[in-house]
Amino acid sequence: MQLTSRLLVASALLALAGAAPALALDKVSFGTNWLAEGEHGGFYQAVADGTYQKYGLDVTIVQGGPQAANEALLISGKIDFYMGGQFSLYDDIKQGIPVINVAAMFQKDPQILMTHKGVGMDTFADIAKADTIFMGKDIFVTDFVWMKANFPGFKDEQYKPYTFNPAPFIADKMSAQQGYVTSEPLAVEKAMGEAPNVFLFADNGYAPYSTTIETTTKNVAEKADLVQRFVDASIIGWYNYLYGDNKAANDLIKKDNPEMTDEQLAFTLKQMKDHGILVSGDAETKGIGCMTDDRQKSFFDMLVGLKLVDGSIDYKKAYTTQFVCKGVGMDLVKK
Repeated sequence: MQLTSRLLVASALLALAGAAPALALDKVSFGTNWLAEGEHGGFYQAVADGTYQKYGLDVTIVQGGPQAANEALLISGKIDFYMGGQFSLYDDIKQGIPVINVAAMFQKDPQILMTHKGVGMDTFADIAKADTIFMGKDIFVTDFVWMKANFPGFKDEQYKPYTFNPAPFIADKMSAQQGYVTSEPLAVEKAMGEAPNVFLFADNGYAPYSTTIETTTKNVAEKADLVQRFVDASIIGWYNYLYGDNKAANDLIKKDNPEMTDEQLAFTLKQMKDHGILVSGDAETKGIGCMTDDRQKSFFDMLVGLKLVDGSIDYKKAYTTQFVCKGVGMDLVKK
C-alpha cells in the first residue's frame, strides 16, 4: 500500500474513533439521611466538580428529610447507596436485612452536649450537675445509657425531650442540650451573644463511626468495581470540599435546600475541620472513609456490655474494610 493510501486509511480510522460515542456512565443513586447541608458536602462536591464522572459514574443525590425513607429505598433496590450509621446496622443484621457499610466518612460522630459558660459545667463529667438535659429519645435510650454507666451522677430524671428548639436551653443556665457540633452551637451563640461549651461524645468515649456509605450485600458481591469507584470518588470529593474550592458544591446544596445559608455552611466546614470529624484517628494515616476491625469490635463490645445490642449478632456482617484505608485522596490535604 502506498504511503498516501496508508495515510488516508489512518485518517479514516481516526475519524471513526472520534465519532464513536463515549463509554456510558454507570447511573448511581445515593440517598442522604437529611436535608442537604454542609455535613453532606463531599458528596455534592464530587457531583459539582466532575469527580464522579471521572470515575465513570452518573450520580444522583436523593435528598433525605423528615418524610424521606431512603434506607427503605436502598433495601428495596430503588437506590444504590445510603448515608447510614454504625449502630443502626446491628438491628438490620439481626433481622436478616442484607445491608452493609463500605466506608465511614466521619471518624467522629458530630453529636454533642452543650452547656452554659460560668456555671461549673466545664467538662463532660460536669454535665451530671445539670438540672435538665434536653435530648432526643434516641439519645436517651443509647448515649445516655453509656453516660450513666461511665460518669457518676447522671439520672433519668434529668431527661427532657429536645424539640429542635434551643429556647428552653437558652433560658435555663443549669441545663444542657444535645446537638451537632456543626449546627446547633451557631444558633445558640447568635441567640445568647456568646458561644456555649461544647462536648463531643466522640471525644469522651462514645465513638461510633458516622455518615457511612451503606449498600446492599448484593452490590458488594456483584458490583465490587462500582462500589469501589463510588467510595473512592466520594473520598476525593470530601478532600476537595474540605481543602479546595467548594463554592459549586455549596450552590448545589442550597439548590436542594433553599433554607441553607452561606453562614451555616461556613460554620459547618470550620467545625468539621477544627474537631477532626473526617480527618482524625485512622483517617490521618489511611485516608478519609477508613474503618478498622479493632474499632468495630470495640464499639460493638461496649454496646453489648451496656445491653444495648444482642451479643449473639454477627457484627462483622455490618461492615467490610475491603474498599477503604488505601490512602485515596490524601495528597489533596492542605494544612
